Amino acid sequence: MTIEQYILNDIPMQACTEKIGALQELFDKLPHSHIPVGKNGEFVGCLSENDVRSFDSSKSIADYQFALEHFSVQEEDTWLSVLEIFAQNRTTLMPVLNAQKRYVGYVELNDVIGLFNIIPFLSEPGGVLVVEKGFTDYSFSEICQIVESNSGKILGLFISRIKNEVAQITVKINIAGLNEIIQAFRRYGYKIVSHHHEDSYQQNLKERSEYLQKYLGI
Repeated sequence: MTIEQYILNDIPMQACTEKIGALQELFDKLPHSHIPVGKNGEFVGCLSENDVRSFDSSKSIADYQFALEHFSVQEEDTWLSVLEIFAQNRTTLMPVLNAQKRYVGYVELNDVIGLFNIIPFLSEPGGVLVVEKGFTDYSFSEICQIVESNSGKILGLFISRIKNEVAQITVKINIAGLNEIIQAFRRYGYKIVSHHHEDSYQQNLKERSEYLQKYLGI
């Protein structure tokens, strides 16, 4: 899914000749963190509200070109790649360029985040399981095989963390009862990070320990 249908064009590029004072007034009306800047009709970067607020209002954008931040996306980019660029640049407005690198508008962060609501990973009912295994030891094919061999179907999965050569994988499964799948993951050497009420493993260990202590105490 690309972002073309979410492009807005009610905020034009601000020319480098524009006064900083005018930008400060513009930010008073806009909810965005950045604003696009152009020179001779071509996109050259963005200025952040935080920077603009600290600049001399009597000077022009051209006097502060060093502060321009250079991020943008293409019309044909997918929403997931656009979301990544949003995160990398901590912005709420993302300029969109066409194939000729001309500014055609922008997309808002909230619109891109809203797309999560229509993907099965979030919209479909099911259970979420978070597992860990060594980065060189896990595989998506193995994870799929574990889930599907226990009557489950994967609605989505992604690597949610990598630390100290250990990968953490989040899996959305189409069934709520995950106990059998949890036990299967443990047999394959995965650590279960998420907590589940139906997980009988720890309870069984506790009961066996209590039984052993009672037996030894006889």
